[in-house]
Amino acid sequence: MPTAPISMRKLKEILRLKYGCKLSHRQIAKSLSVSPSIVSKYACKSAELDIACWPLDEKWDDNSLQQAFFKTKPRLKGFTIPDWSLVQQELRPKTMTLLLLWEEYKERHAEGFYSYTHFCRQYKAWLKCQKPSMRQNHKAGEKLFVDYCGPTMSIVDRSTGECRTAQVFVAVMGASNYTYAEATYSQKLEDWVMSHARCFEFLGGVPEQIIPDNLKSAVTKPCRYEPDLNPTYQQLATHYDTVIVPARPYKPKDKAKAEVGVQIVERWIMARLRNETFFSLRQLNLKIQELLIDLNQRQMKKHPGSRLSQFEAIDKPALKPLPLQPYSYTLVKQVRVHIDYHIEIEKHYYSVPHTLIKQKLEAHASGKLVTLYHQGIR
Repeated sequence: MPTAPISMRKLKEILRLKYGCKLSHRQIAKSLSVSPSIVSKYACKSAELDIACWPLDEKWDDNSLQQAFFKTKPRLKGFTIPDWSLVQQELRPKTMTLLLLWEEYKERHAEGFYSYTHFCRQYKAWLKCQKPSMRQNHKAGEKLFVDYCGPTMSIVDRSTGECRTAQVFVAVMGASNYTYAEATYSQKLEDWVMSHARCFEFLGGVPEQIIPDNLKSAVTKPCRYEPDLNPTYQQLATHYDTVIVPARPYKPKDKAKAEVGVQIVERWIMARLRNETFFSLRQLNLKIQELLIDLNQRQMKKHPGSRLSQFEAIDKPALKPLPLQPYSYTLVKQVRVHIDYHIEIEKHYYSVPHTLIKQKLEAHASGKLVTLYHQGIR
C-alpha cells in the first residue's frame, strides 16, 4: 500500500538526523514517529540525488526538495489530454459520472490515456483554475431562474399619443442557458404568474425548481431561511407540479443565471429595439420573440453549440410534461366572513353559510368561478 508523503519539515529532519547526527534509520523513525520504511525510502531517494551531507547544498531549497522528493511528473508523451470544458458539459445530466466519461475517453484513445485516478485528479485541478467564485453545477431540467429587466420598454397609444411602460420578464434554464423573454404591462401578481405559464408553454415542459427573486408578487414575506410564498404563486407551482425556491435576500450569486440572462436580453434584444416605436403589447412581444430566436440560436463563446442545441440535448429530455389541463389564473387570498355572512373579493360580495361568521376562509377566484375553502373543505 503506498505511503502518504511526509511534510517538508520532517523530510529535512530525516536528512539532518541521518547525515548530520549519523543516527540509524530506526532511531530516526522513533524520534520522528514515522515507520523505518519511510526513513529508508527517503534515504534511498537522497542517495539517488547525491545528497550525503548536512547542512544541505545551497541549491537544495524547499522548492527544489519538493520537486525532487514529492513531485512525480506524468509521462505525457503519447497521452491524449481530455478537453476538460467538454467533460464539465457532459457531467450536467443527472445520470452522468466521471467514471463513465473516463471509460469512453479510454476507448477513444487506447494508444495512450490517463488512469482513472489521474483523470479525476487532473479534472479537479482544472476546475480550481477556473474563476475563483464558486461555480454552480446545474443538473439537466432542474432549475429555471426568473427575474425582470431593470429598464422598461415604451408603448404608445395611437389615438392619444400617451406613452406607457412595459416590463420585460426573463427566464433562463440553469444547465443550457436557454432563454425566454416577454413584455407585460406590470410586475403585478397576474402578469408575473401568467408569464410563468407562457414560459412553460415555450419550453414545452416544466423544470423541477423555479428560482425567483424576492419581489412581492413571488414572496409575501422575504426571509433568509423561511420565505413566505405568495399563495397564488404557490398555487401555480402546485398546478405544474414544481417547486419554488426563492433566492436569499442580498445574495445575487443565488440567481447568477438570471442576472446574466437579464443582461443579455437588455443588450441583444432591448438595445436593438430602442429606436423602434410600438403601439401595442402584442406588437412588442412579436418583435421580442423574433429576436429571441436569434439569441437562442447564436453560437455561445464558452460552451459548444447554441442555447437551443444545448437545451434540446440537455434540458428538454429532463423536463416534466405539461399538465393535461391548461392553467387558468386563480387569485388565492385569505378572507374573513363579515357579520352579514358575506365575504369580499375585488369589491364584490359573496354569501356563505351563516355558521362561518367571523371565520377565516381561503378564496380561489378565477375568471369564471369563486371557490371558498374552510379548513380545506370546499
